[in-house]
Amino acid sequence: MSRRRAYYAPSGSTARDLAALLHPPYTLWHLSYVALGAGLVTDVDWMRLTGTLAAFFFGLGIAAHSLDEVHTRPLGTSLSDRLLWSLGIGGLAAAAVVAVIGAFEISAWVLAWGVAGILLAAGYALEWSRALHSNVGFALAWGAFPVLVGYWAQTEGLSLSAVLAAGGAALLSIAQRRLSTPARFVRRRTSHARAVFDRGRAWEESELLGTWEGPMRALVWVMPLVALALLVR
Repeated sequence: MSRRRAYYAPSGSTARDLAALLHPPYTLWHLSYVALGAGLVTDVDWMRLTGTLAAFFFGLGIAAHSLDEVHTRPLGTSLSDRLLWSLGIGGLAAAAVVAVIGAFEISAWVLAWGVAGILLAAGYALEWSRALHSNVGFALAWGAFPVLVGYWAQTEGLSLSAVLAAGGAALLSIAQRRLSTPARFVRRRTSHARAVFDRGRAWEESELLGTWEGPMRALVWVMPLVALALLVR
């Protein structure tokens, strides 16, 4: 059996490739930042939260991941370029539609947030900028930004608590990237990995991957649970 390109990424059929394309754990993780931002307010507007989550799901979960796959094929799916471009552009278009609706229902400033989100999603996935496609760029785009948008959508303003929460999300995103980078390297750029220590002690590939992917499997549930705790209080 061939090695998975990500621990959560099944392969072998179009349906499995599409499921892998969504990067379910990470999509859930970063959508929870939106919910975290919304959960900082006293009375949550659930309709606004639903719209904000939908926009990020289309823009990040579908569009950014599809554009990333068509750009460098990190998951090695068998999905055609045409399908991936269609999903990428379609996801961005859907996010834009949600932003336009939000502009009518909330404020014209929703369009500014929407444009920023679309540019971040496309720019990061297609590597328009080295600064954006870096640890700090990832942290700001996929950690801090969702928190700030989630909060702003509820209050039409920002606060110290929102900025602090965004900072925490950015730091957690940096931790995520530092854990995922070596795991991706082993899975995607080596045929076999093994570490040998003093006195002949050795770690096989599964143990090596576990040092990075074990914490990620746990952390992927941290933010959803924290966000849920805030929302149901």
